[in-house]
Amino acid sequence: MKEIIAIMLAGSVGTLCRYGIGKLSNKIMPDASLPYGTLTVNVMGCLIFGIIMQAGLADEAISKTLRLAITVGFLGAFTTFSTFGFETFQFIKEGHLLYAASNAIANMTLGFLAVWGGVTIGKTIFG
Repeated sequence: MKEIIAIMLAGSVGTLCRYGIGKLSNKIMPDASLPYGTLTVNVMGCLIFGIIMQAGLADEAISKTLRLAITVGFLGAFTTFSTFGFETFQFIKEGHLLYAASNAIANMTLGFLAVWGGVTIGKTIFG
């Protein structure tokens, strides 16, 4: 139960941080052609995820509960891209380059197709 509460609390903080970074990004670059807020949280999330997982797995410097709170809770709400980045990195680290490429291509392609499908369904239902 302690882990679930930690994940929930950290998730609420991650959500607010993502929102804040998006708003700040729009203030700094109001006419930006790319979604820099999303890019920023995705890159930050990947960096933090890598640090936490390495620290937790290398010598258990971070407790399991705190590791779950940060990775699943905070970063899960902040960005799910961090998990994708870590999993793809693990494939590369283990020498499974084909799996890494397949994972990257599948996530990007299916993600874009899912967004297209969702927009299409939404237009059909809501006009």
